[in-house]
Amino acid sequence: MIGMGILKGMAVTGRNFVGSYFEKERLITVQYPEERSPLPENYRNFPFLIYDTDDPEAGLRCVACKICEKECPPQCIYIVKSEDKKPDYMGKPQFYPAVFDIDISVCMSCQICVEVCPFEAIKMDKVFELSTRERFDALLQRKGELSKSNTYYHNIHPIEAAEVDAKLAEAAAKKKPTAPAAQSSAVTSPKPSPT
Repeated sequence: MIGMGILKGMAVTGRNFVGSYFEKERLITVQYPEERSPLPENYRNFPFLIYDTDDPEAGLRCVACKICEKECPPQCIYIVKSEDKKPDYMGKPQFYPAVFDIDISVCMSCQICVEVCPFEAIKMDKVFELSTRERFDALLQRKGELSKSNTYYHNIHPIEAAEVDAKLAEAAAKKKPTAPAAQSSAVTSPKPSPT
């Protein structure tokens, strides 16, 4: 019969229309900002830097290797490497970013900077309400604004953060036993006698 497909489609539309008034989970309108839809864990907006201790300067994971700056497609990351080294959160002397800026008016939230970072220092944030009254000042986020604690990272991405921390702990555990073993084998190995 001609028009049967249209009638079936209208029946589905009518059922969805009437059902949306009676089933709470089918309501798609949210009274924002009083009500907010929960964001999925893999939601991403703009990058931020992670630090591991209470001090954002001393605990910053970033060592200013500039890989993220080189790989960023729109070139919105600007890093200046420090001239000196200072102890990181584990006490090891490291370079640190003297300047770390991200121009969020250019950032396209592609997450390439996160993927290429070998130190798990840069991750994607869920904050999307960044509107301000200033036109240009708020578009450039500096190191102080970008630095957020590992606890914050665990709150917004719990599964991913647990995996990252486990991987970092495993890498740190591998480094600790090998260093003393290498030193002891170097001390105990006899020197070849000249013949």
